[in-house]
Amino acid sequence: MKRNKLHLLVFLPIIILVFSQCKNKNNDDYHYKLQFITEEYKPLNYTQDGVVTGLAPELLKEICDRLKVPYEVKVLPWEEGMQLVKDDEHTVLFSTILNADRKDAFKWAGPYASLDWLFYASSQNPITLNSLDDARNAGNIGVLQDYSIEQYLVGEGFTNLVYCDNNIDAFDKLLKGEIALFPSDRITAEAALESLDKSIYDIKGELTIKTELVYFAFNKSIPDAVIADFQREIDALKLNGTLDALHQKYMQTGNGPDILQIYTEQYPPLTFRNNFGEITGFGTDVVNEIMKRNSAYNEIKLSLWSNGYAMAINNPNFCLFTMDRTAIRENLFQWVGPIGTNTTFFYTRSGSGITIATIEDAKQLTSVGTVSSWFSDQYLRNLGFTNLVAENDPVEMVEKLMAGQIDAAVCTDVTFPDILRSAGHSYSDVTPELSLMASDYYIAFSKSTSETTVQLWQKALDAAKNDGTYNAIHRKWFPADK
Repeated sequence: MKRNKLHLLVFLPIIILVFSQCKNKNNDDYHYKLQFITEEYKPLNYTQDGVVTGLAPELLKEICDRLKVPYEVKVLPWEEGMQLVKDDEHTVLFSTILNADRKDAFKWAGPYASLDWLFYASSQNPITLNSLDDARNAGNIGVLQDYSIEQYLVGEGFTNLVYCDNNIDAFDKLLKGEIALFPSDRITAEAALESLDKSIYDIKGELTIKTELVYFAFNKSIPDAVIADFQREIDALKLNGTLDALHQKYMQTGNGPDILQIYTEQYPPLTFRNNFGEITGFGTDVVNEIMKRNSAYNEIKLSLWSNGYAMAINNPNFCLFTMDRTAIRENLFQWVGPIGTNTTFFYTRSGSGITIATIEDAKQLTSVGTVSSWFSDQYLRNLGFTNLVAENDPVEMVEKLMAGQIDAAVCTDVTFPDILRSAGHSYSDVTPELSLMASDYYIAFSKSTSETTVQLWQKALDAAKNDGTYNAIHRKWFPADK
């Protein structure tokens, strides 16, 4: 930290208290008292010239102004703020990531920002990463003890981790070549590099690991009506362009999160990013047609399936496609569809000599490759399989199959040819040994999504099927099908 040049004549508390007022002079008429807590985390929230500023405080000021809520922000260390919002029935903590561990601990309003965790490399030492497996073989990866991303990588079996003191230390090591990669979000990266008198252009983002959405977190005792008031105002500020303007000002990006989040995965030909950077595919065309008919377009974002699935479980107003509808998932989501059918097979490497005639044969194999959170992985675990090797990326599964590191892989007949091609192989390199199941795939919505939204999507899909548009989309992507 930089020290002030002027010495103060009085002792100041370690904790910085910053007070600001909304524009309303008579703003004491809201029906519930609230205390707002934040941390120093530029550019989302930070102190400048004794005033709390950043995207979140600016947004909060607008909300307070509209609701006539007294606006007072206290800046605390994150751990202290987190404990306070758990203990004090009037406290709101921001900017807070909603995840599985925190979901039921608070009430939530948002999201108003998203953080993408990327593997960064030095721009002088670029590394090509297409999967987590590539990162495992890229050299030393810097991490910080007890950070969520460090815990995630440990859980994924990474053993090439080097522990750094803090973000500044990590980026210093990265630029000096002492580590090959460091996982971070762009916000943290820019702040750390500025402290090193370096630029964001001195590093290069190589692979998005996961995305997390940012909210206001409310103490569980705060009435639901208060949360609803905040959510209504956040949605209104999204619709009138205020949030987008704040993102341009503070985040150097054009758009904040939509009211409805829509995510998909790299899963050709159903959903994928093409060589022009466009998200396309059969499922994507169907979703775009539904949004067009409803006159309500939301940006489609691409993510690893495991990340998208976790966000769909945890976040409200969330759409994820395409997803096979199974008994395990039935009550976890709301469903629009079906939009297609596929058959799942056990595949072996051609010439491997491995045959699979029954489920018991598959259970006796040394290893069977799956993809984390795919319905086939969930289904096999429910059948008692103990020999599964799950990956976050289907390309990693293919590479292990073709290298003989796993005996078989589980995938659908619709997508496996494209996955093989993306890994540099052809369908003739594998043999479908045993059909596991046939299933329909759908568009899935989080349980808390408005039933009205889900019904509008189903109605638009039904109309597209009735007037022939759906069949035209299907013929475009599957011309050989009758």
